[in-house]
Amino acid sequence: MKDKELKAHYAEICSNLASRRLKPAFDLIGKLISENGVGTYYDEYQNLEETYHLMLKYTVEGIKDPERQKIYRKLIVSVFELADKVNEAIRMRLSPSVEYEKKRSFKSSFSTSLESFLAQTEDKLPHHGDGEAFSRTGMEHQQKMKRLFHHIWFSDKLTYEETEPLRKFFLNSRVSVHYKSFIIAALMLSLQRFFDKEKFKMLFDACDSGETEMNQRALTGLLINLYKYDGRMPFYPEITGRLKILNENPQFKSNIERIILQFIRSKETEKLQQRIRDEILPEMIKISPNLKNKINLDSLMEESISEDKNPEWEEIFKDSPGLLNKMEEFSEMQMKGADVFLGSFAMLKSFPFFNEMDNWFIPFFPENPEIAETLDATDQTARHLIESIDRAPILCNSDKYSFCFSIQRLPKENLEFMTQAMKAEMEQLSELQVDEDLLDPGRKAEAVSNQYIQDLYRFYKLFPRKDDFEDIFNWRFDFHNKLVLGDILREDPKVLRNIGEYYFARNHFEEAAEIFSYLLEHDRKGELYQKIAWCYQKTGDFKKALDGYLKAELYEVDQLWNLKKIALCYRNLKQPDKAIDYYQAAEKLEPENLSNQFNIGYCLLELDKFEEALKCYFKVEYLSPGNKKVWRPIAWCSFLTGKKKQAEKYFLKLMDDQPSKHDLMNMGHVQWSLGNRKSALEFYQKSITREGAPAKGRPSEKPPQEGFTKEDIEKETFTQDGFLEVFEDDLPHLLNQGIDNDDVPIMLDQLRYFLE
Repeated sequence: MKDKELKAHYAEICSNLASRRLKPAFDLIGKLISENGVGTYYDEYQNLEETYHLMLKYTVEGIKDPERQKIYRKLIVSVFELADKVNEAIRMRLSPSVEYEKKRSFKSSFSTSLESFLAQTEDKLPHHGDGEAFSRTGMEHQQKMKRLFHHIWFSDKLTYEETEPLRKFFLNSRVSVHYKSFIIAALMLSLQRFFDKEKFKMLFDACDSGETEMNQRALTGLLINLYKYDGRMPFYPEITGRLKILNENPQFKSNIERIILQFIRSKETEKLQQRIRDEILPEMIKISPNLKNKINLDSLMEESISEDKNPEWEEIFKDSPGLLNKMEEFSEMQMKGADVFLGSFAMLKSFPFFNEMDNWFIPFFPENPEIAETLDATDQTARHLIESIDRAPILCNSDKYSFCFSIQRLPKENLEFMTQAMKAEMEQLSELQVDEDLLDPGRKAEAVSNQYIQDLYRFYKLFPRKDDFEDIFNWRFDFHNKLVLGDILREDPKVLRNIGEYYFARNHFEEAAEIFSYLLEHDRKGELYQKIAWCYQKTGDFKKALDGYLKAELYEVDQLWNLKKIALCYRNLKQPDKAIDYYQAAEKLEPENLSNQFNIGYCLLELDKFEEALKCYFKVEYLSPGNKKVWRPIAWCSFLTGKKKQAEKYFLKLMDDQPSKHDLMNMGHVQWSLGNRKSALEFYQKSITREGAPAKGRPSEKPPQEGFTKEDIEKETFTQDGFLEVFEDDLPHLLNQGIDNDDVPIMLDQLRYFLE
C-alpha cells in the first residue's frame, strides 16, 4: 500500500471515530490488518469489535446500563489507539519517508542517553577559549542531546520511566535552555507522528516554564497538535482539562492570539517573496550602481542613525518612483512579524548542517560547537560577530545558522568591518527592545514564537526531503472552527474579533466571514453586516452579499457606500431594474459623481432603454469633457438607437486611440448598417487577426510584433469561434438597424475566406 493511500485510510478511520461511526471504522481497520501483514493486531481488533457487538445487542434489547456511555467512550479511545498502532506498524514496514528510514535504524536507550548527557552537564565543560577541547567535548555533549532528541521523536508512547526523568530534565537549572527548547521540538514532532496523551502533558508542563523560549515553543507545539487531533479531544478529558487550567492564566489568550496570527501570516510568505522578487529587487537593481556614491555610504556608516529622513533620498529614488514607499511598507511588515527573509536565506540551506533533520529545530546559541567548527571561536572578532547574530531579533534560528556558515570564508578585514557594523546595529536594537519590553511585556514572547514558526516554515518548505512530511502550512489554520480551541476563542469576543479583522485585512474572506457571522449572533452591528457582505462579494456569492448589505442598511452605516454595494449585487444577480433604484438613490446623495452616471447608464442598457442610457452617457461627457471612457457606451447606444453617423463618429475616436476587439467588431456593425460592407469586413477581420498578432491556430507569414505573447494575442483578438459567438448575440441589433438577414451567412462566409 502506498503512503498516500494509507494516510487517506487512516484519516477516514479517525473521522469516522470522531463522528462515532464505529462500524465503518472497524471495517477499514480490518481491511488494513488483513491486506498489509500486520496480523499481530487481529486479536485486539476482534476483541474490540465483539465488545461493540455486545454493546449494540444490549442497547437494542433495552437493557439499562448506567455505565454504558462511559464504556462506549472508552471503547472509542481503544479503537483510536488500535488504529494508531496499525497505521504505525504499516508505515514502519512500508513507508519510504526519511522519518521512518531513520526510525527503523535508530537504536538507543532513553535512560542511557539522558543519564550520559546529564552526567556531562554536571561536569565543568571547557570554555570557548579552550579551543580544540571545547569543540571536541562540546560536540560530544551535543551528540548525546541529539540522541535524546531522536529517541523522543521516534517514541510512540512515553512511559513513566521516560516522563519522570524528562520532567526533571526540564527543571534542571544546569541544562541549557536551548537544549530544553530543542527537546520540546522533539515532543511536538513525535506527537504529530503518533498520538500520546503523555506527550500532551509534557507540552502542558513546558507551557508553565518561566523560560520564554521554552513556553512559547511548547505553546506553539500544543496549538499545532490540538488542531491536528481536534476530533479526538472530546474523548480525552485529561487533555481538555489541562487546557482549561492553562486558560486561567490571563496571558494565555493573548499568547495564542499572537501565535494564531503568525500562522495565518505565514500563509502569505510565498506571495510576499513574489512581491519582493517582482517589485523591490528589479527597482533596487536600477539604482544600485550609483547608490553608494549618491548617498555617500562611507560617511553614513560613521554616523548614528537619525529618525529624520535624509532629504537626498528622494533624489536617489527619483528613477524608481514608489520604491521608497514599498521599502517602508516591507520594513513595517517585517517589524510586525512578516517573513521577509525567506527568499534571501533559501539559497543558504545547502550547507551540510541542514542535511540533518534535527538541525532545523535547534535554537541558535553562540556555544553551539557546530558554529565553533565553522568560525574560529577563539578569535575575538568572530566571537563578537556570532554574539551580534545571536541578538538579531529579525532573523529566525535557521537563518542565523545560515548566516554564520555563509561568512566562514570572508577575509579577516571584511569580517571585522561586518562585526563593527552589526555590533552597533544590535546595540541600538537592544536598547529599543528594552524600551519595547517595558511598554509591552509580551513582546519577547511574540518574537520567540514568530522565530520558531519561521523555523518550522523553513523545515516544511526547504528541507531536502520535505515531501516526506505533511506540510502543516497547507492547513487552513481555522482555529476558530475547532472544538476545543474554538470554544476558548469564543469566550473572548475581542480576541476572536482581532483574528477576524486580521483575516479580513489580509483578504482571507472565507475565514473572516465565518468569524464575523459568529460575532453577529451575540452583537448585531451594521459594520459587521457590511464586512460579512464584503467577504461574500469578494468570493463571488452576491446573493449572500446582498443579504448582508440589506441588513446593514437598517443600521444606516455609511449609507452612500452601502447603496452602491446593494446596486452592484443586484447588477451581478442580473436584476438591473432593482440595481438602478439604488444607483439613483446614490445619485441624489452624490449628483456629480460620474461613476453613478456610468452605472445608471449600464442598467438602462440592460433594460433596453437605449435612449435614456444615451442621455446618461452624454451627461457624463458634458461633466467630464475629454473622458475617453464614455466614448464606447455613447458609440454603442448611438448605434442601437439608429444614430449611425453619430455612432461612426465616436467609434472613429476609439479607432484613433487603442481600440479593443469589441470596438473593431462594433465598428464593423456600424459600417455594415451604413451600407459599407467591404469596410465592415475589414473591421471584422481586424478584430480576429490584428497586424503582427495572428489569430489562434492561424499560421503567420511573419513573427508577432515585439513584446506580443500568446496570451496577449488571445486577449486582444477574437478566435473565429469567439467572434461568431459574440456576433450571434449582436445579430438582433443588426437586424433592427436594417441588415438583411439573408445577407448574414454570405458576409460571414466571405469573412472566413478573408481569414484563410
